[in-house]
Amino acid sequence: MAPEPYRGPLRAVILDMAGTIVDYGSCAPAGVFIDLFRRHGIPITTAQARAPMGAHKRDHLAAIAAMPEVADAWRAANGRDATDSDIEAMYRELIPLQLAALPAYSALIPGTLEAAAEFRRRGLGVATTTGYNREMTDVVLQEMARQGFEPDAAVCVDDVPAGRPEPWMALEAAKRLRSYPPAACVKVGDTVPDVLEGLNAGMWTVALTRSGNELGLTQAESDALPRGELQARLERATTRLRSAGAHFIVESIVDLPPVLDEISGRLANAGKP
Repeated sequence: MAPEPYRGPLRAVILDMAGTIVDYGSCAPAGVFIDLFRRHGIPITTAQARAPMGAHKRDHLAAIAAMPEVADAWRAANGRDATDSDIEAMYRELIPLQLAALPAYSALIPGTLEAAAEFRRRGLGVATTTGYNREMTDVVLQEMARQGFEPDAAVCVDDVPAGRPEPWMALEAAKRLRSYPPAACVKVGDTVPDVLEGLNAGMWTVALTRSGNELGLTQAESDALPRGELQARLERATTRLRSAGAHFIVESIVDLPPVLDEISGRLANAGKP
């Protein structure tokens, strides 16, 4: 006999960090990857730097190095393919660069404090997950706390066997919040790995377009775009995130409360004819 569908209330919101609640445009990680490869004589584009965004930063680094054009440039510069040892050495080099960059890119995305207050008014636990390691995560948590945001739980890639797209960070966050079943949790993020993390965890999954990596612009840059160009870029981001399987797609954290209402309604009617 199949289990009965869950018809209870929502219990938790699990938020990505960069591009979702902090660092509008997810600029800190992209800039550091560009700088790191430049130091090794290999120019990479912003698009290449952003493509694996949301993954563990070491996995992100390896994914960039494996891109055909980047791999060709590595061979030209080094006379051989990049090895696991090369990736590990570059990851160790990346850590202090990322730590140094984070304070300048830790402003809360507008609406985060109001959204968090609304989540808590609804009785929801609030957690974060991130592709940053623990040292990086703690820097961002400290910067966010100074601005008034402190999650009930914060999970990073160092806390679990593997990062996104595997589900362990989202599931660990739910465990720390004691929120279950997965259908009672909503995972929110701005990248394809975020979406896959939520889906693989069995959670409702909401993707953000304007504030995150898919658009890849600061708020000032996105506001300055001609209306038609902005809409076209948002539509491309929506298509990519919808193709990954996101249940809902909105522009930023401020748009989340009505989505929670929709999810609550669907849960209340789960399994009804």
